[in-house]
Amino acid sequence: MFSNILLATDGSPASTRAAQLAVELARTCGARLTALYVIDPYPYLGIGESNPLGFQAYMSSAYEHAAQAHAKVAALCNKEGKAIELRWRRAEDVHASDGILQAAREEGADLIVVGSHGRTGIRRMLLGSIAAKVVSQSPVPVLVAREAHT
Repeated sequence: MFSNILLATDGSPASTRAAQLAVELARTCGARLTALYVIDPYPYLGIGESNPLGFQAYMSSAYEHAAQAHAKVAALCNKEGKAIELRWRRAEDVHASDGILQAAREEGADLIVVGSHGRTGIRRMLLGSIAAKVVSQSPVPVLVAREAHT
């Protein structure tokens, strides 16, 4: 069914749920799984040039979060014992939805798996929805995993 799955992960509970589904699908289909962490552009334009330590601290923290998110996916892949071809990717200096779509094209993904917090109403309008943007712009199917609410 699917041979090349792209998982967008940020380590959040929503992306953890997406990772669980992506790993299960990769196992079932015998697909390659690529875990992607997008590092948003440095938010303090103009400040980085005058204070490079701020930029370095931001990037260091982003790389650490990426490593933690990828470690969660690796643990899920190793949990069942069946090998999954897992690749890592980072996209930098792009907005999350753009980075996801770009990586999907470059990887030749035939499915994108993303998590969603399931916000509605004004909170969704104010915060935007990465998952909604990916769904509306993706040329391949997108599986949206909602955060498990207890």
